[in-house]
Amino acid sequence: MSYDHNKAEYCDVVKHSHDEDRHHKAKNHKHVESDEPIEVTFEDVSAAAFRIKNGIRKTICEKSCALSDLLQMDVYLKRDYMQVTGSFKERGARNTLLMLTKQQKAVGVIAASAGNHALALAYHGKQLHIPVTVCMPTNAPITKISRCKKYGATVHTVGSDIIEAKEFALKIVQEKGCVYINGYDHPDILAGQGTCGIEIVEDVDGIDAVVIPIGGGGLIAGCAVAIKNLQPDIEVIGVESEKCASFKAALEAGKPVKIDADQSLTLADGLCVSKVGENAFFTARPYVDKVISVSESYIAMAVLRLVENEKCVVEGAGATGLAAAFSGQLSHLKGKRVVFLLCGGNIDSTVLGRVIERGLAADGRLVRFSAVISDRPGGLVELTKLLAEHGARQEPVYLL
Repeated sequence: MSYDHNKAEYCDVVKHSHDEDRHHKAKNHKHVESDEPIEVTFEDVSAAAFRIKNGIRKTICEKSCALSDLLQMDVYLKRDYMQVTGSFKERGARNTLLMLTKQQKAVGVIAASAGNHALALAYHGKQLHIPVTVCMPTNAPITKISRCKKYGATVHTVGSDIIEAKEFALKIVQEKGCVYINGYDHPDILAGQGTCGIEIVEDVDGIDAVVIPIGGGGLIAGCAVAIKNLQPDIEVIGVESEKCASFKAALEAGKPVKIDADQSLTLADGLCVSKVGENAFFTARPYVDKVISVSESYIAMAVLRLVENEKCVVEGAGATGLAAAFSGQLSHLKGKRVVFLLCGGNIDSTVLGRVIERGLAADGRLVRFSAVISDRPGGLVELTKLLAEHGARQEPVYLL
């Protein structure tokens, strides 16, 4: 089933959803979090697609011949890291900003984010002339802080983590009456993220499975709704870092629960959310077929493979779906057509080198060892000669 923006039935869907949108707005736009979870529908996603289509990029979804050969499956890559600010977050940000009332647009919005959500809101706030304030923890990358300021956002760097940054943001909400936008659980955010799922189904025929990274759950929730409503037979698989498997914990508990999470422990820091969103979880649960967790080594390997084979630089969170394939947990999809969503490309340049080294080590191509050699002349030469005979290249040698 294809999805055509120009079809008459699409217009009917949009018209129908406008009534729901008004209810949506009245119920949620004063909110921080709602007491009852709100499940986003396909009508919400399709209306969002129409609403944002002139403001975001329809990113490519093409076959990777190199990765198809490596993984023995028909691999397609949805490159949503090619949005202006480098991630899928723009979809939800623009949709949410467009759903504000005239008065709310005048007062502005606020969010707590260490990166991609802040960038997306700042950029689209500038495009739509809506004041944006972002609260970022003090350990947020300097490049992301400066980019948010460049886009015209008011930036507060406060707190040691995102929780403290959010607490500060909520105080501003109470003082100024601006709208707080949760980056992974606001219903309009979910609807906007789901437009990526619509594009995937539009662009690739005969899909057997779509593999989507999971952090707070907003991306997989919106995309799963779209994909399953358009093509119910497509398998939707979520992937999260084993260092922060909050969606799996929610599935086991039957509801979102808080787990220990430390961004410094995972390469997929963009997915490190200690508790998945209520709206995201209850929206996604009926549509997600399988959830997988992957180790840091496979995340690093996936980043490396994309650099080497696709000449693209993707952050750890963006490569997590592909990591599941390299871990061997998608063996049932061999010979089938699989779309991997590359959702973000904002990796810190100071981190990239370490990630590549870790990927090389995981791939058995980089070895670190210590050796005791004689202090007589030629001792070090003998060691390097031995390494050369085995075809090894040396990194810098440090003598202690």
